[in-house]
Amino acid sequence: MTSATTQCRLAVDIGGTFTDVVLELPNRQRVTYKLLTTYDHPGNAVLEGIDHVLGQAGIAPSDIGLIIHGTTLATNALIERRGAKTALLTTAGHRDALEMAHEDRFEQYDINIDRPKPLVPRHLRLPVTERLNKDGEVLIALDEQSILNALPALDEYKIESVAIGYLHGFVNPNHEQKTAEILLHARPDLSVSLASEVAPEIREFERLSTTCANAYVRPLMARYLKRLAGELKTRGFHCPFFLMTSGGGLTTLETATRFPIRLVESGPAGGAILARQLARQLGLNRMLSFDMGGTTAKLCLIDDGEALTSRSFEVDRVYRFKKGSGLPVRIPVIEMVEIGAGGGSIASVDKLQRIQVGPESAGSEPGPAAYNRGGERPTVTDADVCLGKVVPERFAFDLNLEAAKKAVMSKIGETLNMNQALSAFSISEIVDENMAAAARAHAAEFGMDLGSRDIVAFGGAAPLHAARLGQKLGAQRIIIPGDAGVGSAVGFLLAPVSYEVVRSRQQLISRLDQTLVSNLFSDMRDEALSVVEQASRSDLIETRHAYMRYVGQGHELCVELPNEIPEEGLLRERFENAYRNLYGHTIDGVNIEVLSWTLTLSESTEASVTERAAAPSSAEAVSTQTFFDPTSTEITDAPVYLRHELSDSCNIAGPALITEDQTTTVVPSGFSASINTLGCIVMEVK
Repeated sequence: MTSATTQCRLAVDIGGTFTDVVLELPNRQRVTYKLLTTYDHPGNAVLEGIDHVLGQAGIAPSDIGLIIHGTTLATNALIERRGAKTALLTTAGHRDALEMAHEDRFEQYDINIDRPKPLVPRHLRLPVTERLNKDGEVLIALDEQSILNALPALDEYKIESVAIGYLHGFVNPNHEQKTAEILLHARPDLSVSLASEVAPEIREFERLSTTCANAYVRPLMARYLKRLAGELKTRGFHCPFFLMTSGGGLTTLETATRFPIRLVESGPAGGAILARQLARQLGLNRMLSFDMGGTTAKLCLIDDGEALTSRSFEVDRVYRFKKGSGLPVRIPVIEMVEIGAGGGSIASVDKLQRIQVGPESAGSEPGPAAYNRGGERPTVTDADVCLGKVVPERFAFDLNLEAAKKAVMSKIGETLNMNQALSAFSISEIVDENMAAAARAHAAEFGMDLGSRDIVAFGGAAPLHAARLGQKLGAQRIIIPGDAGVGSAVGFLLAPVSYEVVRSRQQLISRLDQTLVSNLFSDMRDEALSVVEQASRSDLIETRHAYMRYVGQGHELCVELPNEIPEEGLLRERFENAYRNLYGHTIDGVNIEVLSWTLTLSESTEASVTERAAAPSSAEAVSTQTFFDPTSTEITDAPVYLRHELSDSCNIAGPALITEDQTTTVVPSGFSASINTLGCIVMEVK
């Protein structure tokens, strides 16, 4: 083999309904495949998909130089409560911190408010006698017998995984480490997660919640990742195997196995990376990333070529869009809103005769009725098929149009006395409005607006709904990238190797301990380097941030730092600039403090979206298809175009359908479509 063949790369994204596989060849051309996710062992679909793309390209496993994997398995396990039987060992007197949370009301006027149930019930939150003060000094020595006293409960309830989180353990981890040593000596088969490793930062509730979530999914994810890695090796793949993290970086198999909570939202993060790179290359300053797959829709704000990021995330919100109604996890994450609005989202009629869509999904088993796998309830995909949005010949597998019509009419049309077209359009309108409402709420939560934003849409279902979503949000331009149906997996191939480390050490900037901070960053860099040096293919960039606030405030602002320890004046200047940009003013006469410090190491090289070779001439429509136009609300015969035949000079007026493998772009009346130099479909309001 030539050296070029080892540059072939594989990206695999497992979603709740579909598994996407992308093979990138040395010339940057891609071979893609979409197939249904296999629930019994998700790796089965992964291996089948890999075999398919390798066969299509005519290459062998030995030609692959890198495999990148992202998945929503950890997220789904948390939402569906399918994780390990988990216990928590925590400081005596503090076991209820996990359930007390912040003692606030995210829905002020609901007297029957539902709160997310802790992953660890009270009888498995076991107290241990020990106590540290805020500086990590021992107030009460660790009582080893109290650890041994917990063993009968672990045995009785057949505990697989244990979270260990002590008060102020993020400052001094000795008690947590000693507890793990004693526990593993007595029960070596236990999976153990330490709060001082998973989330070593201030705020007890978030730290315990994150550690419990890590412990809850760790056995499941460890078994899956180790099994898949072994199966790949058996098949002749001896290349590096990286995992996508929720923060948009790549990490090693070992790190992902230890901290699987960092894989939460790893699939959607790939899509956000693709959108971010498109924004940079196209010079678009304000963008909304729209990813709609089979189970969920994800929306992310991208400004000045950067996706909105955060160090906190909520899983399984029990109130739609309500901050505070989910399980908090403290991990680096690309900030996005995710709702149950995908192709498999099930439509129904409630007691008030209103159509509801989602969050329940038909998934891949049995899937929408159109999949002909036993599904009988109508889904968004069934509605799209009935409306003529899907070109059946280009779908991932055969569709049953009659089954889709029957499901829509029997559950919606006959119940509400509507015809088939109106019933299907109603389902589509509801899901589009749900996504628009989620986008508005997400933007408002961060003090941003959606005016004048371009939309970049990808995922199997997004190109079908992007134009209508754009109309609801007032967007003038919608961009559909190449291989949009597998967009998140394409984004994996653009991601750098990256790892973030956080430490909480409270410091007044007027009395900054430069030695302490210098040693802190040195330790953080060593930890980050131990992860990224195994995987990095280029020089590394170091980025530092401080989380700062005025003394007495409850929340911090993220402030970027230079790579040397800054003096008080620079810290104050940077914080006040950030505070003024957000609030319009600063506060005189109040001291400033740093609560947490972060350090990120990432690759210096940045992949780009490849410019495509233009087709020789504008293509003619290959057929027509009966189509319900959402703009005019009329049934019409829409021309169907093959995407790969469209040249840069083409201009297609809606209504029209532009089809490709895995998805179809719907161009309603009132829009025109063209192809840019990156091969993206650009829909604009006429």
